Amino acid sequence: MSFSQSVKYCLNHYASFDGRASRSEFWWFYLFCGLVSGIPIMIAAIFMGLGTETSYYGDIHYSGVAVFGFILYGISALISLAFFIPLLAVGCRRLHDRGTSGWLQLLLMVPCANFVVLVFWLLEGTSGPNAYGDGPAKI
Repeated sequence: MSFSQSVKYCLNHYASFDGRASRSEFWWFYLFCGLVSGIPIMIAAIFMGLGTETSYYGDIHYSGVAVFGFILYGISALISLAFFIPLLAVGCRRLHDRGTSGWLQLLLMVPCANFVVLVFWLLEGTSGPNAYGDGPAKI
């Protein structure tokens, strides 16, 4: 599955937690979400660095450029929030491709156990049908 096909499929199946997802579908969509929410953060950090001044007495002054950086941080937070459910859904479908339950994603909240979920996402899926469906969508 290509980058654009993966993004379209995942956005069209916004909150679909049933079925299976291939590795390429999952990782392309993960990259898309990282870029779309990460680029505004990098730009905001640059603007905030350029627009912040510290006086001789330690007072911090923000110019309009820094305020624009704060706004970009807010936009990035909203974008990340909008992609939270689709990332959970495609992660669940990816775990289904391995034959495991999507509830395994709860391990992402445990500091050292999140490595287990990453390994399951990286491993190849089961060939043929399993309890969660016939196979990943071939688009």
